Amino acid sequence: MRQLRTLNDLSMPELEYLLKEADRQTYSSKPMHMEQIIVANLFFEPSTRTKCSFEMAEKQLGIETIAFDATHSSVQKGETLYDTAKTLEAIGCKALIIRHPELRYYDQLKGLNIPVINAGDGAGDHPTQSLLDLLTIRQEFQRFDSLHVVICGDIRHSRVAHTNAKILEKLGAKVSYSGPLEWMDPQLKEDQYLTMDEAVEQADVLMLLRIQTERHDGNGGYTQETYHNQYGLTVEREKKMKKEAILLHPAPFNRGVELADELVECERSRIFKQMKNGVSVRKAVLAHVLNLKGEKFYDRVI
Repeated sequence: MRQLRTLNDLSMPELEYLLKEADRQTYSSKPMHMEQIIVANLFFEPSTRTKCSFEMAEKQLGIETIAFDATHSSVQKGETLYDTAKTLEAIGCKALIIRHPELRYYDQLKGLNIPVINAGDGAGDHPTQSLLDLLTIRQEFQRFDSLHVVICGDIRHSRVAHTNAKILEKLGAKVSYSGPLEWMDPQLKEDQYLTMDEAVEQADVLMLLRIQTERHDGNGGYTQETYHNQYGLTVEREKKMKKEAILLHPAPFNRGVELADELVECERSRIFKQMKNGVSVRKAVLAHVLNLKGEKFYDRVI
């Protein structure tokens, strides 16, 4: 049974297949099968891009979906995640796409007989976001080896940062970090930390992150203005970036905080391209997990 819970165990051939398939899906919107397939999207946290791009991917693949709203489900009566998932399996869903605030929520679901695609677990992993980031970077540079990627902002609480850092290093990129020291990973090596002024000058890829206010108390004592001036991408800092450097952000973004309002759609920004690539990546993952083309690429669970 194929699944996608984290990227940690992906082999290079598996990763390469998913990126190539995602790139191919960019130019395809035709359903890939005739058999009725129904999946359920279970989002226990708010989401716009991930939820909507999964829904768009499902529609373009000809997959039907079960509408699930946690606030109007038996979760409110104390039903466990496992029992919710087993119910959806029992009524005929072929896969579950789940976002949940609990770290490694999928460890509770080992009794399922249908695949789970992780759409984000707490501050743990966000594999499809990482795949769309990788696709965007590769489309730009055609490589990962020797690229310098600087991840900036609320590192400790970001599942995007955790997933991207591991796979980028595995692919040969140099990964550095910038942001408030109190929001850095405690295991961070000293030579991996850059000030924001150093980051803009050194980065080939500058990846900005939102402050995860829902995962800690407040904004760490920063006003929007002070955070922007100390740790954000200001107009003045953007001018110091390398000519070919690009700007990424998983969104939602706070204009005037992580980056200046006028930089959201500047020439080097790939933020909305990331969103477009999100549909292609999620089509590729769904097609692979559900084996829609009837091709057997890998036997092992991913």
